[in-house]
Amino acid sequence: MLLLFIHGWSVTNTDTYGKLPRIISRNAHKYDLDIEIKNIWLGRYISFHDEVTMTDLIRALQQALHDTVPEIFVDNVPFSCITHSTGGPVVREWVDRYFGNEKLNELPLQHLIMLAPANHGSSLATLGKERIGRIKSWFNGIEPGKRILDWLALGSEYQYRLAEQNIHYKNADNGYFPFVIIGQSIDEKYYDFLNSYLNEVGSDGVVRVAGANMNYSMLVLKENTEKNLSIFHRTEAMELNHLEQSGIIEQPVNTPLCVVPKASHSGSKMGILKSPTYKNADKKPVVEMIFKALKVNDKASYQNLEEEMEDLTTKTQSKDKHSKKHRYSNIVFSIWDDEGNAVKNFDLFLLYGNNFEPEKLPKGFFVDRQRNTKSPNTIIFYLDYDVLAKNPDAMMGIRVFARPEKGFSYYHPVEYRNEVNNFLQMLQPNETLYVKIILHRYVDRNSFRFGSADNKAMSFKDEKHNGGTIEF
Repeated sequence: MLLLFIHGWSVTNTDTYGKLPRIISRNAHKYDLDIEIKNIWLGRYISFHDEVTMTDLIRALQQALHDTVPEIFVDNVPFSCITHSTGGPVVREWVDRYFGNEKLNELPLQHLIMLAPANHGSSLATLGKERIGRIKSWFNGIEPGKRILDWLALGSEYQYRLAEQNIHYKNADNGYFPFVIIGQSIDEKYYDFLNSYLNEVGSDGVVRVAGANMNYSMLVLKENTEKNLSIFHRTEAMELNHLEQSGIIEQPVNTPLCVVPKASHSGSKMGILKSPTYKNADKKPVVEMIFKALKVNDKASYQNLEEEMEDLTTKTQSKDKHSKKHRYSNIVFSIWDDEGNAVKNFDLFLLYGNNFEPEKLPKGFFVDRQRNTKSPNTIIFYLDYDVLAKNPDAMMGIRVFARPEKGFSYYHPVEYRNEVNNFLQMLQPNETLYVKIILHRYVDRNSFRFGSADNKAMSFKDEKHNGGTIEF
């Protein structure tokens, strides 16, 4: 078996792997595996300059594969890959660019074992490259390039596009077996400056479990201009239009997720990649799970290991005092109009209770909120799933006020209502839910008028937007 290691962003030395490659090589015989290890040193060709994009990296990865292991392409030799952190999205982008859904059966990659991958981004990425460079747990404390941080920021358009593409993949049917392994312990050694994200519940100090998990859902809510309701929003009476589900909730085929105990993102003490040693390897669940993943060779064994990983995840999270023994979820809201314009100026409220009020959310349910700075039409909520699940019979909703609210082109307030039980079917623990909200773009009739040629010249400089809305 040909095995490649691909590390995370901003790594400059293959020492970042620690002893894991040699541990795997030494212990492979215990699992009846014959493993040949080669390293793809991304640090040899990655620039930390701001102009470097994810596309640049995957093109360079393709070249590195041709240069280092040409037998993959010449002799159709299959290979497996272990990644850390940003290495996971790098390989996923490579798979999508050079194979994708249509040619997945030609993919030479058999096993993709992603350790703490930032598949749906990292909450730290929005801090900016200068502050990121001062955080030791951010991939060895190296200042990364800005355009890679754009990819890694929560709710980035790149993550959404890749998630849309992966929805259609039939992984195991094509002999492709991806896995996600992550911890959710915090190594206090890395609190090198005050930032709450370094100590975030449900994360390994850099990546949330929900941000790593390749099991996610995608939902579209669309405004119904013919259906409205009257509400009081903080004592103000107003009319809103309904948001309604458009199409089905889309989900990819399951990817096994394993949350292992006592593992953080980085470091030799608890780091998921670097903490295994020759002495402790037999006691490290991450090492055992890597070997078991490499043994998978068909759909049945893939599903069996998924069940085993799920059991370990349940045990790990039920004992995790730092995360209150709770599980957490991301919701990524992106606001668009029906003409394809990103709606960047809006307020979004989560509603709760029989009267659908924003002030009535259960205590402890809300953990964090971030807006994507590059795509300001996107906002990410981080929520405590288990707090919400305590009252499944409650009512829940979403209310959006987009601007402009009047003028020649404008938007109407909208609201989506449902029961918590139905929300829980969409919003799964340890997962990300993408919600695309499509608003109707209203246009005033006075935006375009014809006048009589018989009339004398007239000015329409001060035309007012009071002609009613167009019907087209």
